[in-house]
Amino acid sequence: MADSELRLEQMVARLRERGHRITAQRRAILEVLARSVGHPSAEQVFRIVSTEFPKTSLATVYKTVTALKEAGEVLELEFSQDSNRYDGNQPYPHPHVLCVTCHQIVDLDLTKLGDMADEVTGQTGFRILTHRLDFYGLCPKCQE
Repeated sequence: MADSELRLEQMVARLRERGHRITAQRRAILEVLARSVGHPSAEQVFRIVSTEFPKTSLATVYKTVTALKEAGEVLELEFSQDSNRYDGNQPYPHPHVLCVTCHQIVDLDLTKLGDMADEVTGQTGFRILTHRLDFYGLCPKCQE
């Protein structure tokens, strides 16, 4: 089973556990989030899903994303200057690099991030519950 199929089934199972019905439209929303590597906005998910299900509303997308957030199955990246974006592949805090021109978002795998959280705890006494680390720059295409 492909990773996106496994993620999709995990998302479906978690929503069902929480008493949510999995309609065809909701499943299509989950599929977009499970397969996407580009961190889509709710509006982007809506545009994709509405091609197959024209009667799907943007409200349905937001309600589904909210249910996924509450279930810990999607990571919301909030941006004050742009639409929030969603990561259904890695629904836990992890670093990103963002292009300031085209708004592309790329996941980073920084192995020392766990050590950094421990260091923050050691220096401050805080028990870290979550974190967010973003780097901003120009992607290779926008540098051309």
